[in-house]
Amino acid sequence: FILRDAHGIRPAYYYIDDEVIVAASERAAIRTTFNVGENEVLELMPGQALLVDDEGNYKIEQIITPKERRACSFERIYFSRGSDEKIYRERIALGNHLSKIVLERIDNDLKNTIFSYIPNTAETSFFGMVREAQNHMNREKEAQILAIGRNITSAELHEILEVRPRIEKVAIKDAKLRTFITQDSGRDDLVAHVYDVTYGSVKTTDNLVIIDDSIVRGTTLEKSILKILDRLGPKKIVVVSSAPQIRYPDCYGIDMAKLEDFIAFRAALALHKDRNTMNVVEGIYKKCLSQLASKDADVVNYVTEFYAPFTVEEISAKIGELLTGPEIKAEVEIVYQTIENLHLACPENLGDWYFTGDYPTPGGNRVVNRAFVNFFEGKNERAY
Repeated sequence: FILRDAHGIRPAYYYIDDEVIVAASERAAIRTTFNVGENEVLELMPGQALLVDDEGNYKIEQIITPKERRACSFERIYFSRGSDEKIYRERIALGNHLSKIVLERIDNDLKNTIFSYIPNTAETSFFGMVREAQNHMNREKEAQILAIGRNITSAELHEILEVRPRIEKVAIKDAKLRTFITQDSGRDDLVAHVYDVTYGSVKTTDNLVIIDDSIVRGTTLEKSILKILDRLGPKKIVVVSSAPQIRYPDCYGIDMAKLEDFIAFRAALALHKDRNTMNVVEGIYKKCLSQLASKDADVVNYVTEFYAPFTVEEISAKIGELLTGPEIKAEVEIVYQTIENLHLACPENLGDWYFTGDYPTPGGNRVVNRAFVNFFEGKNERAY
């Protein structure tokens, strides 16, 4: 049997013909393996089970009453393969929505800006970001040409049309390992050697905009990426995350269980220290501690109060400070996706508890409170 949870948190797809019954977490895996069309691979809906007996007879039954659909958005941003056509379009949209804020951060100076991405999963979002930058530039070209009017010369027209987003493959991933899933003990040694750069691709007058799918721990940025990008000599590095700030642990199958691992959490903690509000942090700890014996239905996520005093921009700025060592010469800015644009890009996958703390089940609230208690008491262990 294959059973999907009532909220549809984790994905499930199946395909059935005269010879096989197959299920997987990704539609694209089934399509590639069996060479079938998109409409032939069906989604197992929340609370449903696909039941198969030993003679190959099957049926689909509603085993659990479905609840509000809260399919995981991080599956779409990072974990699922981008060859699925829907996921591909969603990642394009994630990059597209980031373009406006990126243009603001570089003062619309596209002539002196290079766009690139951190391989390999951010490539599709990169296309979306650059396409929107091209659209912005085309609107500017149109305005310039219309302002000059009929008397525009060939040289003037050529100069206007020649301007386009500058795209380079700046970062090169040498290792085949994915540092996100590497054991903690080996991460620091690994990330320092994962990336190399294309020398000569950046001038000292350039901004360098580089997009990643997500910035979770920040380890790869701090230990490797920012250092090697700085060797190219840009005046400014803008690191863009196609996902919002990851602030809360997962307890539904993705191993992100400790709050202090998240760079957004460490940044908010640093802001509390800067503003002498550690009494607020202690108060949150006491609230979380008081709930450990409560019934699931009564548990409230008090960790949201930890982030409440700060804007997204303040936390992003502090993240930039924490990740930028004294040896980095370029100005560094960190830009995150907004929750609103995430929902616009992935409208069928609105599960966003990593970013908002809005867990679909009471067990999620229990886990996040336990994670905060573990952090405050100095316990280096999972909250489940």
